[in-house]
Amino acid sequence: MKERWSKEKAWEWYDKMPWLRGCNYMSSDCANRVDQWQSLGFEERFKTTEREFKALKELGYNTIRILPEFVVWQQEHDGFMERFERYLSLCDKYGISCMFVLANDCMPPKTANRRLPYIGVQHYDRGYHGGRKISQHGNHTEPAPHFYLDNEDSRKEYLEMVTELVTKYKDDPRICVWDVYNEAGNSLRVSITLPNVKKMFETVRACDPSQPLTSGVFHFGGGDEKWDELNRYLLDNSDIISYHCYASFDVHVEYIKRLKKEGRPLINTEWLCRTFGNTVFENFPLFYLEKIGCYNWGFVAGKYQTYEPWESTWQNYENGTNTNVDFTKWFHDLLRPSLRPYDPNETALIKNFCDMADRDFEAQKSK
Repeated sequence: MKERWSKEKAWEWYDKMPWLRGCNYMSSDCANRVDQWQSLGFEERFKTTEREFKALKELGYNTIRILPEFVVWQQEHDGFMERFERYLSLCDKYGISCMFVLANDCMPPKTANRRLPYIGVQHYDRGYHGGRKISQHGNHTEPAPHFYLDNEDSRKEYLEMVTELVTKYKDDPRICVWDVYNEAGNSLRVSITLPNVKKMFETVRACDPSQPLTSGVFHFGGGDEKWDELNRYLLDNSDIISYHCYASFDVHVEYIKRLKKEGRPLINTEWLCRTFGNTVFENFPLFYLEKIGCYNWGFVAGKYQTYEPWESTWQNYENGTNTNVDFTKWFHDLLRPSLRPYDPNETALIKNFCDMADRDFEAQKSK
């Protein structure tokens, strides 16, 4: 089916699924996505992944969202494909489906010391979100070049990776959704990214996957023509509508209200930002009541340090742009390195609503 799903087909698929709830996942001993996928140290990290998947299942989560790393596919192709299969098999063992993200506009700024991802021992900076002092999480002054998609030669090879992965797994029930492009337009790329986004959608559609496609809206544009054009393309080409929201509860409700007008199932693929008032206590019950699929950012606090604020949060606080920030709370993540909860009240609430959702689903199937 090499065209966008109808609304009827999208709802038919969605209504047969249990309520999707999970997290954006990287094991706590990974410094970055190269660490997640490369051969160096993989066996030890995979043991960590299994321990954390057990905790994820016990919490009541049933899905994860993960991103590939092109340089690992490129330089360790056969090993990457084997490890990809092992990840999916481990997910299946614990009843976890996988949303796989195929491209990403979260790019570090163009600086003199900017370095392409590389195979080998991964450096990370302590005390910084994402483990980098200079990263995509800081403020940008100009559009960040994409590592791969802005260059014709590397774009061609990147699309070969996408084609191989989607073709191989296009009918695999362990993958629930293909997330074609993460945060298109981020890193000040809104004026240059649309051709890459279109090429990605065309490439994935050509593989004719049985799973739905999506690409999340994360910035509503405020009347900016470039944002409006990009967002309209994402909404018009996604089988199911996805979005990100790290904002306060009232803003989140407005997002949902606007996106419901598209008439398709909704999934929030990134949320949870306690320092900005985006909390488990407000959002998780809302997702349950509205049956909006949800993936909070992070699971176990670790080397990637997403419990730390975005670097731009500190920068905006220090220059007086935004001082309404609660730095006493973790930014993302649910569990401590011990696998004990950051806040037991959060995890108790999550488990309660997950249990209710499972009972709802069983009751629905028995009708």
